[in-house]
Amino acid sequence: MTAEHGRAAGRTRIEHDAMGEVAVPADALWGAQTQRAVENFPVSGERVDPRLIVALARIKAAAARANAALGRLDPDDASAIAAAADAIAAGAHAEQFPVDVFQTGSGTSTNMNVNEVIAALVRAGHGRDVHPNDHVNASQSSNDVFPSAIHLAALEAVRVELFPALDELHGALAAKAGEFAAVVKAGRTHLMDATPVTLGQEFGGYAAQIAEGRERIGDTLVRVGRLPLGGTATGTGLNCPEGFAAAVIGSLAGDLELPLVEAPDHFAAQSARDCLVELSGQLRTLAVSLIKIANDLRWMASGPRTGLAELRLPDLQPGSSIMPGKVNPVIPEAVTQVGAQVIGNDAAIAFAGSQGNFELNVYLPVLARNLLQSISLLSNVSALFARRCVWGIEADVERCRTYAEATAQVATALNPHLGYETVAGLVKESARSGRPVRELVLERGLLAEADLDAALDLLPLTRGGLR
Repeated sequence: MTAEHGRAAGRTRIEHDAMGEVAVPADALWGAQTQRAVENFPVSGERVDPRLIVALARIKAAAARANAALGRLDPDDASAIAAAADAIAAGAHAEQFPVDVFQTGSGTSTNMNVNEVIAALVRAGHGRDVHPNDHVNASQSSNDVFPSAIHLAALEAVRVELFPALDELHGALAAKAGEFAAVVKAGRTHLMDATPVTLGQEFGGYAAQIAEGRERIGDTLVRVGRLPLGGTATGTGLNCPEGFAAAVIGSLAGDLELPLVEAPDHFAAQSARDCLVELSGQLRTLAVSLIKIANDLRWMASGPRTGLAELRLPDLQPGSSIMPGKVNPVIPEAVTQVGAQVIGNDAAIAFAGSQGNFELNVYLPVLARNLLQSISLLSNVSALFARRCVWGIEADVERCRTYAEATAQVATALNPHLGYETVAGLVKESARSGRPVRELVLERGLLAEADLDAALDLLPLTRGGLR
């Protein structure tokens, strides 16, 4: 007999719900509805994100206090419910939330899991007979509470995890932009030689991408903060007393310092998850930016003998099981893999967002899972990128300048002096003969040497018309 069979045979208790009796592990705080979900959804082995459980618990605590103030709950019951919910929000009893992330589309299984655990904690700790539905879930429905918890968890994750990581990465890139301000290198368009730039300009561009990505995400948060609480089952607010949603949301906003308000239209807020789709789209844009930056660094660090070798990335680990001494750009590679996953998550979120049929979207759990995963991945890899890669980057100044001097496209600066067609001919001749454009200009007497030197001075060329 397996350990599981032994547990099922000898260490269970009988619980009941509206569908009848069900055997529940004796040491579990959850009840019948959670147990049915555990048995119905052995899909992935991946539990609901703990941050979502914390968000649900916070809502339950605030809801209990609001219900007491509105006369919907006995004050002592409400106080005990709030205390149990606060303990869960603080991280206690994490093992009591076993439901698979791929479950009923409204998230009812997880909402009831939280309700049942809170009720059990109240009975055990306070001796008060509270019911998961009638008391813990009073004035609520899974249909307004679960999406509200997604919004709350996403907002908190962006503020606490993602924004600090992006600020750290932006700071590292901006510092390198200053450090490399005078490092002249060949510009490249279409992966072909172009007019010179500085390495500092490139890193400044990377820093701007991160800053703009953060700004885009920030712009969506005001809409993510519009919670559907108070709509209950279909958006009508049935069984929800007037003032309940405002009280709960006001309490959460004050405690967490988040931009939370009641949704202006409960039917839109209940049936559609457009703001979460929007947030995911901004996370995807950030992922695209990170992929571009990481790939540029991989190109510039390629070599060291047969690549560009303009940069030296930190050596972090051996790069080959067969080639001694080989070192690879492992952090940029991890960054691009995260980008791929976030783009994939966004595709799933976009599809999930399209499945709002009439008064409810029934893809909430997978939407929550992918959105919170994207935030975590981007947070972790952005901080890693800064600490383990960007801060340690060194420039090969001489190689950068050699490439800049070798490209015939510096001749573009001669256009105002000689005209486009004449310069084009010089560039073609330089490419054919291998002789520098400067030598050809002097040989043909097209410009005085002093004027030519001034026109082809590399660092001023990088400034162009920009000030």
